[in-house]
Amino acid sequence: MVVRELERITARRSELDALAEELAKQLQEVQAEREELLIADKGFASRAFERSLSEQGITLLRPSMKRAAVRPGEPMLKKVRQLIESVNDTLKGQLGLEQHGGCTIEGIAVRVAQRVLALGDAVWHNFQTGQAVSRSLTAYDH
Repeated sequence: MVVRELERITARRSELDALAEELAKQLQEVQAEREELLIADKGFASRAFERSLSEQGITLLRPSMKRAAVRPGEPMLKKVRQLIESVNDTLKGQLGLEQHGGCTIEGIAVRVAQRVLALGDAVWHNFQTGQAVSRSLTAYDH
């Protein structure tokens, strides 16, 4: 009886070892696929900072300094920045984000989330109804 129990434990241990190897392999595959992109301003121009991000699997996309060579991906930064500024303007202007009225961190977070969700809902609705400009909130102004 002790021999059979020992055989079962040994068999179970080999199954667990095989499972651990498979999980380790899958983890490596996920980590290899999980490349992240951080978009930043020129103020983040530091070799040590970029090296630290790179070690974590994060690619830094930022404008080049004045006399430096053009960095990879830099031409698309102007469009991304314009989009971000436009969304911020919409949140502040039409959705009143700066006059949120929140007194606590939680209250402010809820009010910011409301504005972002409202903008997302308007974009989705405009897209679904085939509007020419998907981010326009003119139809919702009262």
